Amino acid sequence: MGLLDNFEKGLERAVNGAFAKTFKSGLQPVEITAALKRELETNAAVVSRDRILVPNNFKVNLASGDYQRMLQLGPALIDQLIQLVQQHATRQGFQFAGGITIVLIENPRMSDGMVQITSSTVQGAVSWTPVLDIGGKRYPITSSRTIIGRGSDADITVDDTGISRQHVEVLWDGSRAQARDLGSTNGSTLNGARLTKAPFEPESVLQIGRTQIIFRVLAQAAASADQYADLRQGRASSSKPAQQRPAAANQQDLPPTDTGSANRQDPGGFWGKQ
Repeated sequence: MGLLDNFEKGLERAVNGAFAKTFKSGLQPVEITAALKRELETNAAVVSRDRILVPNNFKVNLASGDYQRMLQLGPALIDQLIQLVQQHATRQGFQFAGGITIVLIENPRMSDGMVQITSSTVQGAVSWTPVLDIGGKRYPITSSRTIIGRGSDADITVDDTGISRQHVEVLWDGSRAQARDLGSTNGSTLNGARLTKAPFEPESVLQIGRTQIIFRVLAQAAASADQYADLRQGRASSSKPAQQRPAAANQQDLPPTDTGSANRQDPGGFWGKQ
């Protein structure tokens, strides 16, 4: 079994494990991931020797009970499903015509435990969304500089006595990320190596104190409707161990993603071979 196989199965376990307590009966999230992968493989179209095109727009039809339970999980479920689709496409050598969109649809005629996927290929711009996964919570990177630490003046505050008030910063230029230790007392490691300043590649693990930080880049449709938009806006204000405060007025807004092929991150196999 290859590295990507192990990684993908690990993500499936994470998706299912994170929400397993919510579902004592009925549909499990892992069954949705399996159905999405089958939909990709069933509808893969060989366009040329080096290009296999697959759908990028998915509608997940669920029974009313399952739909309500899944909806309560909020945006984390959709984010992880998109990530699994990206990883599976990379593993199979599939490519997309645009950003990935996954929408849950309530179908009162279906019985609990059933899932039906409909898909289509929609051409369009891709929005590459950089995120930080910290302690089971996901924080979108919304500025060119994000400081993480224990203090209230950090952009993302983490409740960990082993880290400094301003411990580490993540720099994002629209296509690449960089991590830099801010002279912390206990130091930082990136993928097990001592960190001073280094590129922060997707899926890399940054360790500060007892806290792990994973950097990811998600490919999503640039103008897609977000059924969790209200939850995303209110999530940062809830009381949680790690909190992200609004970007300061002097911080630069997230630059547009570079569409040049030389510097483009391509974790989901969208761009294919140039």
